[in-house]
Amino acid sequence: MKVNPFGNTLDLAQAVRRDVLRMTNSAQVSHVGSSLSCVDVLAVLYHSIANVDPQEPKTVERDRVVVSKGHAAAAVYATLANVGFFPVSKLAEYCTNGSLLVGHVTVGVPGVEFSTGSLGHGLPFSVGSALAASRDGSERRTFVLLSDGEIDEGSNWEAALLAAHHNLCALTVIIDRNGLQSLTTTEATVALEPLAAKWEAFGWDVVTVDGHCHEELERVLEKRATKPTCVIAETTKGKGVAFMENQVLWHYRPPTDDDLAEAIRLLEGGKVQQ
Repeated sequence: MKVNPFGNTLDLAQAVRRDVLRMTNSAQVSHVGSSLSCVDVLAVLYHSIANVDPQEPKTVERDRVVVSKGHAAAAVYATLANVGFFPVSKLAEYCTNGSLLVGHVTVGVPGVEFSTGSLGHGLPFSVGSALAASRDGSERRTFVLLSDGEIDEGSNWEAALLAAHHNLCALTVIIDRNGLQSLTTTEATVALEPLAAKWEAFGWDVVTVDGHCHEELERVLEKRATKPTCVIAETTKGKGVAFMENQVLWHYRPPTDDDLAEAIRLLEGGKVQQ
């Protein structure tokens, strides 16, 4: 594991948020709210938890990190760049013609394990990854980040059953529970609650945390359970930029130049976390 260029996860998360805003503004593409909601999870994973090395991104015993909510590509690319998988300057190419940094998470970008964006595919792939590690006698872990709206996809529940059946204790699901999806709230679309009880009924160890509290995230993610683990990370869509928070609008609308200036001002006015 390399020495991270950021001394702490908070500084990394702030840098990623600034990059996400600049990337989506420059490219005039959407999903800024979805990206901002999962920044803290990604910062903790790549800074403190996942056994990955940007200098040797394909080493066999690396942990696998799969971001199934592939529309949050800006946050994923910005995190990977800021921890050293590729130069931060490359982020300026986001969603430009010929760039590897396309609008959904895509293999070919250093550090990306699996192409996502068609929702409901990340967990089945991750179950296969964790099952392979178990059969190989490997200590590597598999982490998969799901959006809460994505859980509407039945493929997730098939995979959850299989993971429990094989007791894949090195598999951790993290649900970005911001409560919003493409048009309205998750509960108005297809009700998910009681969400924790559903995962428990499928044979998983479940814990609910503040998805923006780095200390809580580190505490639960560093632990290994005796069964697959589901971490329900309660988050805020658009976290860190007050006028974007809890607004479906920012699932679609890219920030204008004025939006960008105000958002950066708000970020630099104080820490995202309390």
